[in-house]
Amino acid sequence: MNPAPLVLIVEDEVPMRRLLRATLDAHGYRVVEAGTLAEGHVAATTHNPEIVVLDLGLPDGDGLALVRSLRTWTRVPIVVVSARGRDDDKITALDAGADDYVTKPFSTGELLARLRVALRHAATPAESAPVVVLGALTIDLERRRVTRSEVEIRLTPTEFRLLALLARHPGRVLTHRQILREVWGPNAVEHAHYVRVYLAELRKKIELDPARPCWLLTEAGIGYRLGDGLGG
Repeated sequence: MNPAPLVLIVEDEVPMRRLLRATLDAHGYRVVEAGTLAEGHVAATTHNPEIVVLDLGLPDGDGLALVRSLRTWTRVPIVVVSARGRDDDKITALDAGADDYVTKPFSTGELLARLRVALRHAATPAESAPVVVLGALTIDLERRRVTRSEVEIRLTPTEFRLLALLARHPGRVLTHRQILREVWGPNAVEHAHYVRVYLAELRKKIELDPARPCWLLTEAGIGYRLGDGLGG
């Protein structure tokens, strides 16, 4: 029997840390705690957690420093939990390498769902998988072939590049800037409308109901993520 996932909580507010521990304990997770940036660095290297829940406002520095440090040596999922709710703060954290962002106050149900999604995708990294299967949707990155319920979907080269980028990071929010840089090049990073137009066309081709997508999901003001159609 596999042990329960180990979660590293980096949070300086003791009541919040206790709430997170109690919630995670009650749902079968193992927990390691850190109250400062320095403690977070030590805990990450000594305990090798399977997911990190990180507050940004730490007493000895910005939590973004831990995100950037971790990304130099590990792909462990990082879910930021912060009172900073502005779109710019979320974009900065995601650009730094965080996988998801939950704004305080939040429901425990929402946080648990985000953790499940991050862990599920970390267990099957798409970066090395030539075929990504998300329910009825199959994306063959090597053969550049996309099917839904075994029916092939014809995409333009740019549409496929956009979908393939999302497929290599399933469940992770990619910002408009990240998508523009990877699909259209560094000179296009100020043209966010490119992404909106092509996502709308992709939804028409891929989603059963483009108005209520289950794969091509919007994070308002931030960017997009590729869902698996399974929910939380």
